[in-house]
Amino acid sequence: MKSCKKFLKKYKLPLIISLVFILGITSFFVSQKLLSPSITLLGKKEVTVNLHGHYEEEGVKANCLGKDVGDEVKIEGKVDTEKEGTYTITYRIKENGIEKKVERKVIVKDIEPPTITLEGDKEVTICDLASYQELGYHAMDNADGDITDKVKITKDEEKIVYEVSDNNGNKATETRYFKIEDNEAPVITLNGGEILSIVIGNSYKELGYKASDNCMGDVTNKVKVSGSVDTGKLGTYEITYTVEDLNGHKTTTKRVVNVISREKAGVIYLTFDDGPKEGTTNVILDILKEEGVKATFFVTNSGPDYLIKREADEGHTVALHTASHEYDKVYVSVESYFNDLASVQARVKRLTGKEANIIRFPGGSSNTISRNYCQGIMSQLTKEVLLRGYHYFDWNVSAEDAGGAKTSSSVYKNVTSSLSKSRANVVLLHDIKAQTRDALRDIIQYGKMHGYTFEAITYDTPMVTHKVNN
Repeated sequence: MKSCKKFLKKYKLPLIISLVFILGITSFFVSQKLLSPSITLLGKKEVTVNLHGHYEEEGVKANCLGKDVGDEVKIEGKVDTEKEGTYTITYRIKENGIEKKVERKVIVKDIEPPTITLEGDKEVTICDLASYQELGYHAMDNADGDITDKVKITKDEEKIVYEVSDNNGNKATETRYFKIEDNEAPVITLNGGEILSIVIGNSYKELGYKASDNCMGDVTNKVKVSGSVDTGKLGTYEITYTVEDLNGHKTTTKRVVNVISREKAGVIYLTFDDGPKEGTTNVILDILKEEGVKATFFVTNSGPDYLIKREADEGHTVALHTASHEYDKVYVSVESYFNDLASVQARVKRLTGKEANIIRFPGGSSNTISRNYCQGIMSQLTKEVLLRGYHYFDWNVSAEDAGGAKTSSSVYKNVTSSLSKSRANVVLLHDIKAQTRDALRDIIQYGKMHGYTFEAITYDTPMVTHKVNN
């Protein structure tokens, strides 16, 4: 007990001094901590940004004595995303004479993979691997630009894999898949065209054909030909060409051969379109009767019935134009054309008691306006009408009465200046035009005076046709 008292007496002052010092130091650090601001990064301490990309500053959270002091934080440093490198962003705040800072490291580098773009479909159907021809591809990188020449290709029985890496090791792949099968039929090409005309008594000679298949190549020797042509008898004949590949795909093509009469040189076939019409067609019929001339009328569903009946009763040929003569209706499809034709055919049969089998296309077979409604329809129709038993006629002399010829004298001049003794003359006129009505008698008298004859077109008349342009 005495030793303890002696110890306290001896060390009392130093202990008090030490205690005061400790309490002072503690108090200092406590006050410093209380007065010191706190600053904390929002987001990651290390951020990677793509080259040429965008750096989004996430900022910090700062607090002092329970108060938000984030708006007092100073941000130092800048990130250039157009240049690879490591950038440091420093955030500083000073409160109560005490400064705190934190740092964020921003790494700018190329982390975006290239892109590979395949031309053509990603799934292709082929006959076999050997037959595949590369459809093409392109590879682009955000940093290196066009790296198509770096693309590596591997191929197996199911697919082609396209792989490319940029200078920073970013990799991209694309895959094109194979479907090995034959889903195409062979193609037959006829030499000399699909429609031929032969004058009766001449011989028919096969002009030849070629056939190819997407998998088998040339298969001309596999084509089977059937059908025959009797050149001693007028009519329309079909030659059928058929070929089949190893997978059962069959193609059939037909050639139409017309055996026709010999052309009558110096004959005039007066043909009238778009009627009948009261006031013109009836007068035209009067003139034809008085002059003893037969003509051909390509009628529509317009005009009075009695004029069509009169045309037939007086020995003229009643032929078919169309019911409506509306291009956007008749040339929309093959079906639309024949539906329209059936309507005017029914009218003619009702009035004349006969099936009409001679036709003229609106605008002629050479018209191009039909392209606006159906590509290639004239090529289809010119074959199909023959297969259905019709003969179609265009013209080689035009009065231009539906266009620029507005007077009877111009109609007369257009017709008479184009006639030829060395051929048959199919003259295009319109019986709905007054100038045509008024020029008709003079045209007939000119023809008679210059040794021409006049006839109506019949089924045996050699067709006069234009070159098909659609």
